[in-house]
Amino acid sequence: MQKVIIVTGSSRGIGAATAIKAASLGYKVCVNYMRNDAAANAIVDLIYKNGGQAIAVKADVSKELEVEKLFKVVDKELGILTALVNNVGILEPKTRVDKIDLARLQRIFSTNVSSCFLCAREAVRRMSTIHGGNGGAIVNVSSAASRLGSAGEYVDYAASKGAIDTLTIGLSVEVANENIRVNGVRPGFILTDIHASGGDPNRVNRIKTQLPMQRGGEPSEVANAILWLLSEEASYVTGSFIDLAGGK
Repeated sequence: MQKVIIVTGSSRGIGAATAIKAASLGYKVCVNYMRNDAAANAIVDLIYKNGGQAIAVKADVSKELEVEKLFKVVDKELGILTALVNNVGILEPKTRVDKIDLARLQRIFSTNVSSCFLCAREAVRRMSTIHGGNGGAIVNVSSAASRLGSAGEYVDYAASKGAIDTLTIGLSVEVANENIRVNGVRPGFILTDIHASGGDPNRVNRIKTQLPMQRGGEPSEVANAILWLLSEEASYVTGSFIDLAGGK
């Protein structure tokens, strides 16, 4: 059966590395993005250049109607969904909890949590044997922040990723008997531009000596873990997490 994957937020960073890796393993790839048309199309072009197949679909996955449209486009253009990577996520400038306002909380939780629930819902509707599907696998991209708390920096972001951990555990049990596996990865200190959103673009290099491995991680290292969890090599793995934070 042809493998079809949606990777949310995949025009850059971990998402882009995951889309490229998936294509190299024979997946037909949907590169989902929200703003940067050029970046998303560049990933699609790279995949085609390397002999793969991909489409770019612009959708704000925190919005229900746009999620539904995204999945319908994939149904039509790529075929039956077999894998979902809930990767999309945002980080806002570093601050303390006593300075966080409601608007910021709504942005963080809508993008980082609601999007994952909505995309997981649509994936289950297509994959679950009780809906006539053939099964599949979901990987949620959490963060080491869910374990560490990110005090004085991004407690709201950390809390949103804690919610993703709980979603991963709960959903994995809910659909385990429906031929769907659900797992998570918890990256930390990865060399992507998300740190610039927090106002600290050199954060990884600044703190790398505090990490047991003394270096930041590469997006491709996270992508490798994600694709393993999606693969048949992980066929008896569900409700589990791989931490990729250099030993932190």
